Amino acid sequence: MKFLDQVKIFVKAGDGGSGSPSFRREKFIEFGGPDGGDGGKGGSIILKAERNLNTLIDYRYRQHFKAKRGEDGKGKNQTGKGGEDIFLSVPLGTQIFEEDNKTLLYDFKKEKDEFTVAIGGKGGFGNTKFKSSTNRAPRKFTKGLKGEKFCISLQLKTIADIGIIGLPNAGKSSLLASITSANPKIANYKFTTLNPNLGVAMYDDKEITLADIPGLIEGAHTGVGLGIKFLKHVERCKTLLHLIDVSEEDLVKSYKQIRKELGEYSRELLRKKEIIVLNKVDLLSKEKFKIKKKKFEEKLKKKIIELSTLDKKLISCLKIKLLKNVS
Repeated sequence: MKFLDQVKIFVKAGDGGSGSPSFRREKFIEFGGPDGGDGGKGGSIILKAERNLNTLIDYRYRQHFKAKRGEDGKGKNQTGKGGEDIFLSVPLGTQIFEEDNKTLLYDFKKEKDEFTVAIGGKGGFGNTKFKSSTNRAPRKFTKGLKGEKFCISLQLKTIADIGIIGLPNAGKSSLLASITSANPKIANYKFTTLNPNLGVAMYDDKEITLADIPGLIEGAHTGVGLGIKFLKHVERCKTLLHLIDVSEEDLVKSYKQIRKELGEYSRELLRKKEIIVLNKVDLLSKEKFKIKKKKFEEKLKKKIIELSTLDKKLISCLKIKLLKNVS
C-alpha cells in the first residue's frame, strides 16, 4: 500500500431543510389551522480514528466530501428527514489543521475517537411554530441554515510504542520484519525505506507496536533527505530504539549524528526513553565485537544491547526488553 501522510480535503455539511407553510385541509373543516412541519437537519462530516489504517492514501484521489441536505418539512406537522452524516476514517495519529496548516483543530490520539469537522445546518421552522393567540393562521416559515464548509489539512504522525531510528542501512527494516508480521522492503543499499512502516510484535499475549522510521542523515532536521517528514513521525513514539550497524568504523560518531538531528528538530526527542542496539553482530568475530562494544559503552556510559536478526535468541531477548519499556 502506498504511504501518504499529508493531504488537503474540502468538506461541506448538508444544509438544513426549509419549514413548511402548510395549512390543515380536511373535509368538513373549512378553516384548518397551520400544520407545517420543520425542516430536517443537514448531514454533518465526522472524522473517526482507526488503528488499522496507517496512511491517508484514500484521500489522494477523492478530496471533496458533501453531506446531504435535510428534507423540507411537510403538512400534518411532519418534520423533514435529516441528511445522513458522512463518516471519514483516518489513521490514529492524524491531526486536523485549518487550511493554513498552522491552526490545529483536533489531534486523534485514541482509537475510535470522533471529531465533527463540519456541522450540518439546522432545519427551518414550519408555520406551526409561529401560531399565537393573535395570529391563528401564520404563513410565516423559515428556510434551513447553511451547513458549514471548510478546506482542511490532514497530517499524519505515526503513533507507535517503539520507534526504530538509525542511519540508512542500519538494518531497521530487517529488524521490523524479524520481530513483527510487517513485510517492509529490504535490500543492502541505503534509503530502501522511503516511508515509515508499522508492525506489531506479540510477546506473552501483549502487543508492541513498532515503527520503522526511514534512515536519518546529516541535515535531516533542515529537510535534507526528507528529514523533517521522517522526524515528525518520531515525535509520537513513546520509546526510541536506536539501531547502529556494528560494522560502522566509528560507532560513537554514528550514534551522535542521529542524536544531533533529533535535538536540532526538537529537544523533547532527546528526553524520550532510548534503547541502544548494536546490530549485525554476526559480521564480527566474538572477540572483536566484545572489544568494540566495551569501548562504545565506556564512551557513552550507557548499557548496550547486541542483536543479529539471524539469531532468534537475541531477538527474543530484545522483545523482553521492549516489553518492559512499554508496560
